[in-house]
Amino acid sequence: MALNSFRSRMGPKLINSTLRRCLSSSVDELERQCKIFAFEKNRQQEAVGRVEKIEVQHENDVFVMNRNISTPFDCAKHLGEMVRERSVVGLMNGKTLWHMHKPLPDSCVLELLHHHVPNPQVVNKVFWRTCSFLLGAVVSQAFKDNVQVHLHSFPSPNVKSGSFIYDVQLGLSNWEPTVAELKVLSLEFIKFCQKEQPIECLDVNRNTALEIFENNPHKSQQIPDIAAHNSNKVTLFKVGSHIDISRGPMLPNTNQMGRVTVTNAIKLDTDIKEPIYRFQGVALPRSIRINHFAYSLIEDRGRILNSGRIPSEQGTFNEDNTFVAHLNQ
Repeated sequence: MALNSFRSRMGPKLINSTLRRCLSSSVDELERQCKIFAFEKNRQQEAVGRVEKIEVQHENDVFVMNRNISTPFDCAKHLGEMVRERSVVGLMNGKTLWHMHKPLPDSCVLELLHHHVPNPQVVNKVFWRTCSFLLGAVVSQAFKDNVQVHLHSFPSPNVKSGSFIYDVQLGLSNWEPTVAELKVLSLEFIKFCQKEQPIECLDVNRNTALEIFENNPHKSQQIPDIAAHNSNKVTLFKVGSHIDISRGPMLPNTNQMGRVTVTNAIKLDTDIKEPIYRFQGVALPRSIRINHFAYSLIEDRGRILNSGRIPSEQGTFNEDNTFVAHLNQ
């Protein structure tokens, strides 16, 4: 009765993600991908071998950490709960952004950036990129099993565009989401973030990436070009059971997400045969609060078609896979 009632109210397309996980064969695909990811992560950890010490300087403190094991998040633990909870991304030697859960390769000077630094531009990009990544996770689990969903890609973060986006292939020819359906997506996004899940990061080789995404035609097409421009490596990010490709870095945990709205889903005019929809949204970090009226203006702007790169049959992946993200990017 609950399932039938939900369908009658929300129409034939969207379904509560918990119910979908019980009904959909896509759960098997998620489990398959997660097993490969976990196996490769364990293999890399075991391959570290003899533990070597490195020195990580943070302001007036110097921490003795483990090379290729310790992360910026591990360093933040030594600095207290407030620093650990607010840190968004590491900055190595004043020039290279580093994911909080990515092992440090060598001794360095480390800064821990957060949303209230004097120049938050790079932190905002990390936040916006993570929003796109999480939007892909939500959309991939939000539709009924009879609607085919293949994530395509999302462009490099551009806060000035007014919305974060994810372009998705949907097995729907001319879908125009209702206000109620967008609210369902927004609620699913919020519930996903409230699980307070860490966002993991792992570099894998080309073949491992192809194995993980063998059932996604778009990712499979993108991976060889990404690997060719990144020493045969592809950087993956994982949250819960969702895995995706991105240059990174991302937020360390979904608990840093605050207010979120999925504002629109617009069918794009592309040369790709299958229908591609641009899902758009707006959000604020948990540490930043604004009044309802100001946020409604942000939502209004987020409903306008984002001018980001339109995916093409000939193109590959604008969100390149270079993990080392310098400040001028």
